[in-house]
Amino acid sequence: MFGLKADWSLDVFERYFTLGDYAGGEARWCPGCGDFAVLNATHRVLRDAQVEPEKSVFVSGIGCSSRMPHYVGTYGLHGLHGRALPLANGIKSRRPDLDVWVATGDGDCFSIGAGPWIHAMRLNMDMVVLIFDNGIYGLTKKQTSPTTPTGMRTNTHPKGALMPPLNPLTITLGITNISFVAQVPDWNPPLLFETIKAAHQHRGTSFVRVLQRCPVFSNEFSKPMQDNPEQMLLLTHADGIPVDDAVKRVFPNQREHDPSDWLGAMALARDTSMIPMGLLYRDPDAIVYEDFSAKGLEKTNEEKLAAIDKALDKFAI
Repeated sequence: MFGLKADWSLDVFERYFTLGDYAGGEARWCPGCGDFAVLNATHRVLRDAQVEPEKSVFVSGIGCSSRMPHYVGTYGLHGLHGRALPLANGIKSRRPDLDVWVATGDGDCFSIGAGPWIHAMRLNMDMVVLIFDNGIYGLTKKQTSPTTPTGMRTNTHPKGALMPPLNPLTITLGITNISFVAQVPDWNPPLLFETIKAAHQHRGTSFVRVLQRCPVFSNEFSKPMQDNPEQMLLLTHADGIPVDDAVKRVFPNQREHDPSDWLGAMALARDTSMIPMGLLYRDPDAIVYEDFSAKGLEKTNEEKLAAIDKALDKFAI
């Protein structure tokens, strides 16, 4: 082989990151929790994208899902209940170079965080928002959440939840300037990985609702879908989530859906006969707010303090 002409070369990365580079502390969720699947898929997405760990930040609120920053080997911020999205928006506003992720749950996002949820979706700052939705308050031990199914017994409604559950998909699709809405089950690793990967590659706020197993406190939420895949509808399209034949075989019901079709996405989200899985909507042309908010980043600390003093001088008496 020596002396033969070769027209190939080996690309050597200055730094190459393995899955271990993105691992944080040992995850302490209950056995069988779907959060493990989301964490593993996220580690793989980061590894494949070769995101520098020091250039990525995970932000969360309060809840089982919100422990995720502890389990990722990046920067992290475990914030206040329902306030993960404003914190993430603030980070992205002043540090648009960072790869920003948000981990939140159905209680954290859709209840106490409902106001921030709506406004963050409209701002459409470039980040991935993972909603771990198990239809229950798991960390505080089985209270009714906004997505608890009607009739499900909880500690706050021992005779069964009275109100119909909130529909996060229709609400999110109805927000002005929304740019990416997807839904996926945690128990299908290939589809979960491809969905989070597509969300990460999208520029704007990627809203990914993960239907998540909680075998301890809300087995009734996910078990019917696991036992009967006919309840789910797999969305396929060339511009949607890549799905191989092995994944398709798991879903008896499939439908071609163009993710640029907002009306079609809303109709799918409103249809209670089957639960859509995949990419419902994507608008790559939606306004991204950090393009406007990330100003003056090149100024020195002295220049910033001088600007603050000048602004405060206007209020002097």
